[in-house]
Amino acid sequence: MWWTALNNVIKRGFDILSSLIALVLLSPVLLVCAIWVKRDSEGPAIFKQDRLTKDGRIFKMLKFRSMVQNAEKTGAGLFNYEGDPRVTRCGRFLREHSLDELPQLLNILKGDMSVVGPRPCVVYELGDYATLNRRFKKRFEVKAGLTGYAQIQGRNDLEWDQKVDFDNRYIDYYRKWGVAFDLYIIVRTFTDVFRHQDIYENKIAEDLSDDTSAELAQAKVIEMAHREEV
Repeated sequence: MWWTALNNVIKRGFDILSSLIALVLLSPVLLVCAIWVKRDSEGPAIFKQDRLTKDGRIFKMLKFRSMVQNAEKTGAGLFNYEGDPRVTRCGRFLREHSLDELPQLLNILKGDMSVVGPRPCVVYELGDYATLNRRFKKRFEVKAGLTGYAQIQGRNDLEWDQKVDFDNRYIDYYRKWGVAFDLYIIVRTFTDVFRHQDIYENKIAEDLSDDTSAELAQAKVIEMAHREEV
């Protein structure tokens, strides 16, 4: 469809221009963040992780490291609950102000991501991509984004089931309204960042340990993502 094709061209042009300008303007901030991460705890300043983008393609997503080294293999794994001891002092500040996400401007410039789109999940977070059900796979019809419709609706306060619904609605709305809908999401994102809202995920039950809650939540997500649709 010509409308979608035109908006895709405009969207990519905006991604390139905006990421370049942001990288130049924010270069002092990026430098300070990198130095602070290095001085605050052992390990590299940049954290690289395999994530999924459009059509299930794997890419290395970049972030400022906000946790201790190898945090993904300890404690709550991919889940981050309030008071998580794996988060460094510097990392807590970076997360609260969304500064840890800034290196993804390079992913956008490269073309792995877009400014707006569904947030990229870790390669194993939803289980095997090839066997995802139709509803969960739809969110991969567009590139992953730095921010998205789900982020302005609740960010980490949302369950995966809700995130998928909002991600799929984004795809439908984008095809209808094009980059105008992206601009709306970008404006909303800035207001939400300044409010420091929905930074941490919710436990399945408050009386559970972080490890147990994360294990149960992970199993629930994978089961849901592969559940046979009626």
